Amino acid sequence: MFEIGGGDALVTTRERALALAEAAARFPELCPPSADEMMAAIQGELGHEEALEGFQKYHGGFTQAIPARTILHIVSGNTPHAALQTMLRGLLLGSRNFVKFPSNGLGALEEFSSFLPAELAALLECSREIRPGWKEQAEAWVVFGDDRTVAMLRAECPAGRIFEGHGHRVSFAVVFDDPEFQSCAGAARDVSLFDQAGCMSPHGIYVAGDALGYASRLAVEMEACHVAVPARPLSMGDRVRIAEARDALAFEAANSPGTRIWQSSGLPGWTVVYEEDTKFRVSPLDRFVFVKPLPADISSVLGEIRHVVGGIGIFPASLEHAEKTVGLGASRICPIGKMQETPFTWHADSRQNLAALVRWVDFEPDV
Repeated sequence: MFEIGGGDALVTTRERALALAEAAARFPELCPPSADEMMAAIQGELGHEEALEGFQKYHGGFTQAIPARTILHIVSGNTPHAALQTMLRGLLLGSRNFVKFPSNGLGALEEFSSFLPAELAALLECSREIRPGWKEQAEAWVVFGDDRTVAMLRAECPAGRIFEGHGHRVSFAVVFDDPEFQSCAGAARDVSLFDQAGCMSPHGIYVAGDALGYASRLAVEMEACHVAVPARPLSMGDRVRIAEARDALAFEAANSPGTRIWQSSGLPGWTVVYEEDTKFRVSPLDRFVFVKPLPADISSVLGEIRHVVGGIGIFPASLEHAEKTVGLGASRICPIGKMQETPFTWHADSRQNLAALVRWVDFEPDV
């Protein structure tokens, strides 16, 4: 076992990063970070690669980061990439980690500990249930879920513990200049991966120029993506939900030239809706996306979702275009086609994720 909060650790932070990167590479679909990316996060958030290993010079004195001894991670079924990243963060810090998976599991990710060296595997305990003692022992809680779940668990978390909640988020994309529709394939991928269940999945795409033409081309790319990456099986309730949304929009299209709809021949499948009305619409999910003309002031059409914006995909992904969207509430702006590839260094929900799980000890020596 690692000795947490003092003593000689069995491995350094970089050695942990190397071992974690090797194990995480078994999950390429979750965009696992490299060891260098993990160390960049340590450097960026804690100020020094060896901040966890001993005192470092700090403003005429010294400081050391002490990680939470034990972290409870509660992850949801729609965020396997977030589950992998939160486990990696806890293990990178050298903390002991309890991971509560959803009741229906997260596939091979539940066996992550079996890919780790023994020293790290001993720091990871996973279950589909919260085991007795987990809540009491955890110095930090990291929770992923809907807002109701996050609020309920926040209320249960004992006073004085760290609580990091990641609730409901909505994302969208903005196409500033794409007359040849070069971004459509990437947009289709962003919508299709994880069947829009993740916080980085775009619900809508705002397009400068020929938005109707963009929607038509996007429909072609959605079908190609559906063939390459089949959608998840749908329950009867899911089928009814999507069918009702399709029927309502088909009725709008029949009565308004400002609405068009393209859809797969069956379900599960995909749906693309073009609307001249620029007001943001929340998607019914499962590869159901709205395409709308880009208004002069996009902030004016976001309405109630502005305070829950997760990410914004843009094309072209230039600094100039990023600056046009930086004030829209998102914690991440990235190229269209890369929305599901969240980097380890991302400030999820606009917060530092590693720094939130440590406390600092400062030392002021005699001068």
